[in-house]
Amino acid sequence: MYAVIRTGGKQYKVAAGEKIKVEQIAADVGQDVVLDQVLAVGSGAELKLGTPCVAGASVSATVVAQGRHDKVRIFKMRRRKHYRKQAGHRQHYTELQIGSINA
Repeated sequence: MYAVIRTGGKQYKVAAGEKIKVEQIAADVGQDVVLDQVLAVGSGAELKLGTPCVAGASVSATVVAQGRHDKVRIFKMRRRKHYRKQAGHRQHYTELQIGSINA
């Protein structure tokens, strides 16, 4: 069984037992979270789509870690204009262990 969930403005296809990294969720490590924005639930050839969310469906997960991704370098330059600008960015993430899918 798998589900397509929406969190942090992105969509993820998840199954029980998987680990995924999502945009930061305000939760402590070891805490259980319930993701209720389930867009689709599938099992084999059967697929249940929501409009936009499947009614009564949820995914339970456990927070494994909070962290930051690798640094992304931003470099801007205008040739022959003596303009160079450099910045960096590290996005926060929450790593989740998917527990069960309730449809």
